[in-house]
Amino acid sequence: MIDGKKVIVVFPAYNAAKTLEKTYNELPFDIVDETILVDDASKDDTAELAKKIGINHVIIHHQNTGYGGNQKSCYNKAIELGADIAIMVHPDYQYTPLLVKSMCSIIANGVFPVVYASRILGKGALKGGMPWYKYIANRILTLFQNLLINQKLSEYHTGYRAFDTSIFNRIDIMKNSDDFIFDNQMSAQIFYAGYEIGEVTCPTKYFDDASSINFKRSSIYGLGVIWVSIQYRISKWGLKKFKLFELKE
Repeated sequence: MIDGKKVIVVFPAYNAAKTLEKTYNELPFDIVDETILVDDASKDDTAELAKKIGINHVIIHHQNTGYGGNQKSCYNKAIELGADIAIMVHPDYQYTPLLVKSMCSIIANGVFPVVYASRILGKGALKGGMPWYKYIANRILTLFQNLLINQKLSEYHTGYRAFDTSIFNRIDIMKNSDDFIFDNQMSAQIFYAGYEIGEVTCPTKYFDDASSINFKRSSIYGLGVIWVSIQYRISKWGLKKFKLFELKE
C-alpha cells in the first residue's frame, strides 16, 4: 500500500516469457499489494512462468483477444480485488518498473487521478532506440490530438499508465476496441469525463524481445487515433454523442 491505498500491478502479456521475470523483479514490492497477469493466448510459457515467479493472479485467454481485450481483463480483475490504484506495466521490459512508486505516489497524494510515463519528455524515446518514423508519427499524432482534445500531453501513446480506480465509475472501457486503439480511446474518455492526466519522464528500451507493432498496424492505429480525436471534438460540440463518450452515472 501507499498512503493507505491498495496498489495492484497489471501485466497485459503476450509471448513475454523472455522478459517477464526481469520486469517483475524490479517492482517496488514495499508498496505493491498484488500482481495480475493476463496471458492473451501466448505461444510460449508466459503463464507457467508467471505462476512460478509468484505473480498472484494469472488469467489465461485461450483465444487471443487483442491488446485492448487483454487490458479489459486486467482492469476488471484489479477492480474485483479492491485496487485503489491500478498500474499497467508491460512485461516486455521496455519501460522500467522502477517508476511504479513515483507514479502511484502522485495518485495516492491526490495530485492527479491518472499518471502516464512519457517517453517524449526528455530524450528517453530516441536515446532508447525508438525508430525515427515512430518518433515523428508520435509527435504529429500527439499535436493533432492536443489541438482537438484541447490538452497538452507530451504523448498519448505510452503503455505505462497508472489509474485511481475511481475513474472506472465514470468511464466505460468495455465500449472500447479490443485492438491497440484501446489506449487512445481510454485517454479520450478520461479527458471527456473531466479528469486530468499527469506525466513523468520515462526512459525506454527498444530491443529484439520488446513488443512492437509493424508498419501496417501502426498506420491503422494512426488512422484510429485521428478518428477518436474527431469523435471527441464532435461529442464536445454536442453535434453527436458517440457511445465511446457515454459516461456512467
